[in-house]
Amino acid sequence: MGRPPLDGIRVIEFAGIGPGPFAGMMLADHGAEVIRIDRPNTGGFTVEAKDPLLRSRTSISLDLKDPNAIAAVRRIVRTADALIEGFRPGVMERLGLGPDTLIGDNPRLVYGRMTGWGQTGPRANEPGHDINYIALSGVLHALGRAGEKPTPPINLAGDFGGGAMFLAFGMLAALLHAQRTGDGQVVDAAMTEGSSLLMTMMWGFRAMGRWNDERGTNLLDTAAHFYDSYETRDGKYVSLGAIEPQFYAEFRRVLGLEDARWDQQMNPSAWPELKQELTAMFRTRTRAEWVALFDGHDICFAPVLVFDEARADLHNVARAAFVEAGGVPQPAPAPRYSLSDTVPPRMADRRDDAAALRDLGFDAAEIASLGH
Repeated sequence: MGRPPLDGIRVIEFAGIGPGPFAGMMLADHGAEVIRIDRPNTGGFTVEAKDPLLRSRTSISLDLKDPNAIAAVRRIVRTADALIEGFRPGVMERLGLGPDTLIGDNPRLVYGRMTGWGQTGPRANEPGHDINYIALSGVLHALGRAGEKPTPPINLAGDFGGGAMFLAFGMLAALLHAQRTGDGQVVDAAMTEGSSLLMTMMWGFRAMGRWNDERGTNLLDTAAHFYDSYETRDGKYVSLGAIEPQFYAEFRRVLGLEDARWDQQMNPSAWPELKQELTAMFRTRTRAEWVALFDGHDICFAPVLVFDEARADLHNVARAAFVEAGGVPQPAPAPRYSLSDTVPPRMADRRDDAAALRDLGFDAAEIASLGH
């Protein structure tokens, strides 16, 4: 195996919560040197020492209200390839650290901005959280069962899927552009737009007349009897995704579902009755019994696992999909490469700020002026 694919890339990350740190984690997992500018008097990483989102970084505490700290940040950013910040629009400009200033200092700089609403528009300066962003993008309305209120998928669709992943992708695209042209630029990642883009397939289905606005009535949103989760006799759950005809046919064969009613796989009017029957059927066996019954059959079936069960699953173990660092179980870096390594996670350790600043070329007097 070779060096990580982002080896040699330096990223400055301004401390934040949720999607900004996740984007920083992604870049660090794949070899970038990520230096996190932390708030003072928080003990650097001490409070968040068990947070995998902050793994594999260097932390420096700086008071951004101090002109000396602002000057130090500008000096550090001159050595960087990219920057991540997740403040409301205008905050970095008021600090004297806006893109005009920092790209002026470092013309190749990729300046990543993570917000919910984006840098412009009527809502740009409003507060919000994942649930609000996916509400405005049309995503939240589509999530949930028929007749029930919308159910947010924790904060996966806005913060992480529609936010951090799009920021990381945009930054890599802009880094490639900077390498080709020498020109840095701003990456404006908005969770509203990222989460909306995740729904592209549903927009296509809707244009083809294959998706209803009423949630819980469509192929992939729990209406279909062959695409849902089911409770088992022991109060656990299994997942069924037998969409393609060959998988549905095998599902029927294993369960002996020979009645002609089951021929109506793609007839939505038949789904409620068939789902009711499957609901009762799945409650007749334990989860382990269903796993054993379907083992070796091409059905698109899997048990629904909780955290520790997922870690112990044979497939996940075989692929080392979970690791432990600093006593904290957590997902391993992904994706994998054929020639390159990813970075084994190391939990945030309270590295001495003075040492980190010395590594960046600051002398003793300069470090003292920053309160370290």
